[in-house]
Amino acid sequence: MTRGFFSAGPPQDEKHPPRGGSDPRSGRAWGAFFITGTDTEIGKTAITAALTHLAAQSGLRAAAIKPLAAGQDCVDGRWVNEDVLRLRAASNMDLHDDEVGPLQLRTPCAPHIAARLEGRAIARDALLAAVRGVAARADIAFVEGVGGFRVPLVPGWDTADLAVDLGLPVVLVVGLRLGCINHALLTAEAVRARGLRLAGWVANTVDAAMPHVADNLAALEEGLVAPFLGHVPRLPDPSAPAIAAHLPQALALLQAP
Repeated sequence: MTRGFFSAGPPQDEKHPPRGGSDPRSGRAWGAFFITGTDTEIGKTAITAALTHLAAQSGLRAAAIKPLAAGQDCVDGRWVNEDVLRLRAASNMDLHDDEVGPLQLRTPCAPHIAARLEGRAIARDALLAAVRGVAARADIAFVEGVGGFRVPLVPGWDTADLAVDLGLPVVLVVGLRLGCINHALLTAEAVRARGLRLAGWVANTVDAAMPHVADNLAALEEGLVAPFLGHVPRLPDPSAPAIAAHLPQALALLQAP
């Protein structure tokens, strides 16, 4: 299912952004967003699933795509990635695992390392085509990156380049813990340095005991200069609907120019 996304050849340039869709009730254009984070393990998949759920509940054909997913488990004789399953469940489209996660590697580590360990090379053009193909069928698509904003994929091409090639505005998930202000501001700077728009940001609680949360949020709002989509606390059930309840204005804010 994922063999077509590996090639021994070098990456080639592709600069065509994916087609989007429109709200069937208003005719207003939507499209797609690239979800990145201040680090790994800060809740990108959870927030991506919640945004997808919100869009689906609003009547939009909502797709969640994780172009690269490293780390699979064998369940009932089938190799699956937990994040891919979570994103697929949040969508209201009939998508297969290999459409939500077109490139899935078994080793749970950085994709370029996993690909090397498994004797594979990541093919840029095929990966971009897969993302665009799914996004073109949706009214709105959320494309989740891997790790932070700049994770190497092949020599000369990283996840920041992936976002640029897709031409997508960026949603930043800030993991609330010590050091998050610096990480968030540096990430926002890197996003804008590549000519991409920071469409909004979400504060996701990683350290429930973090002190001075309000002060940190105020500094982030001042420094990021982008719509604040919401603050998600630590939840006993971090399901897509439960998280979405803390992001009630997210779609409206993302649609703002």
